[in-house]
Amino acid sequence: MATTSYSPQGPRVAVRHVRRQDYDELTALAEESAEMLSRWLGTRENTVEAFENYLERFKQPTHEGFVICLRSTGAIVGSVNINNIIRGTLQSGTLGYTSYASTTGRGYMTEGLRLVTQLAFGQMELHRLEANIQPDNTASLNLVKRLGFQREGYSAGFQFINGEWRDHERWAITAEDTTQT
Repeated sequence: MATTSYSPQGPRVAVRHVRRQDYDELTALAEESAEMLSRWLGTRENTVEAFENYLERFKQPTHEGFVICLRSTGAIVGSVNINNIIRGTLQSGTLGYTSYASTTGRGYMTEGLRLVTQLAFGQMELHRLEANIQPDNTASLNLVKRLGFQREGYSAGFQFINGEWRDHERWAITAEDTTQT
């Protein structure tokens, strides 16, 4: 069995890059969570080809893909992407994240997303992270609030999900904000 290198680690969870071997576990989690997630993410294909396309994104310098795993077992409890990474004078990225039905409500995403934020502002040398969240997604809004994100605005018709353009609230945090929380 291959050794898994986690970076960074918290008391209960650790973060690592998503990899091809995660397909079966992530597919099972997505299927068990389909009802919970479809409202926010839309219907997604859980095929090998779709997963390979997902992994291909992370070969680009504009995308990073992570999973949040329990330190005790290595089981995946969440996933986080940093998308649309812009370097130069912006040094920013957009967060996308998913929790799963079997592990939601236990604080794993709070701990894991905090670790990803630290990684983004540390090793990745980003200055700003943005999260766009549908106004009715109370759990996600509460998550970013706990992490110190600030509401910056409202984007009407921001993302096409389940056949319609959905409004989103825009939340962000900067490297300086994390030193104050």
